[in-house]
This record gives sequence, structure tokens and C-alpha cells, in this order.
Amino acid sequence: KKEAAELTRHADSLRTFAGNPQYSWQSHTFYLNKVRGHINAVGERTTELQQIRYAVLPWQKQAITEVTSHAAQVAASTQAAIIYLNENQGRYLVPEYRDHLRKIADSSVDLKDTVGTFLEYEKAQEKVQLLQNELRLAVD
Repeated sequence: KKEAAELTRHADSLRTFAGNPQYSWQSHTFYLNKVRGHINAVGERTTELQQIRYAVLPWQKQAITEVTSHAAQVAASTQAAIIYLNENQGRYLVPEYRDHLRKIADSSVDLKDTVGTFLEYEKAQEKVQLLQNELRLAVD
């Protein structure tokens, strides 16, 4: 959750930079590298989750699938933006590059929201279990 929040924060900075000539290509590079670091950390965690996928509940499998998908989208857009910027340092206000930044930001928000929703679901499930135990309800 922390990585997704930091990723989104840096991606939002890039979105702000997208149409603003005030920021240099070096600023873009700095934030793209921050995003890359966060998405690599998320990638490491999703790889670990994929290894235990066979032993988790169905909703947890769905969470792994969705988080992995959003992370892959962020990674692909980040890589495309880095390649574009490396090849076109003086032309970073063009629609093609701005589109990469928009996709990074949008996919980062999707990733953060997905993680948050599944964590809320987990808390709700724990609360239900506590209440069932407290009331000594028989569960099928």
C-alpha cells in the first residue's frame, strides 16, 4: 500500500509536468526514476505473491491478478516514457510523451485504489469473523 501511494504521488508530479515548459527534461528524468523504483518494488512484491497464489483464497487470487495487471501497465508506460525521453530530451512537451505520463498517472491511481479496496475487503472479512466468533454463530 505504501509503495502504491508513493508511486501515485510521483506519477501525479509527472502529470503536472506534462504540459508545463517550466520543468526541464532532467526533472522529468528524476521523477521517472522515482516511479521506476516504486514500480520495481511493487513488481518484486507481486512476484512473491504469484509464488503463493495456489494457497490463497479466491478473492486474494483476484487481488493478485488485478494488482499485477495495473503494475504491468505502469511499468510499460514508464519504460516507454524513459525511452522516449532518452531519445528526445528537447521534445518532451509533445502529445506522445504526455500520453505516456497520463497513462503512468492513471494506472498508478488504479493500482493504489485496487490495493486499498482489497485491503478494506480484508478488514471487513476480519470484522465479520470476529463478530461471528463473538456471537458464536454457526457458519456453513
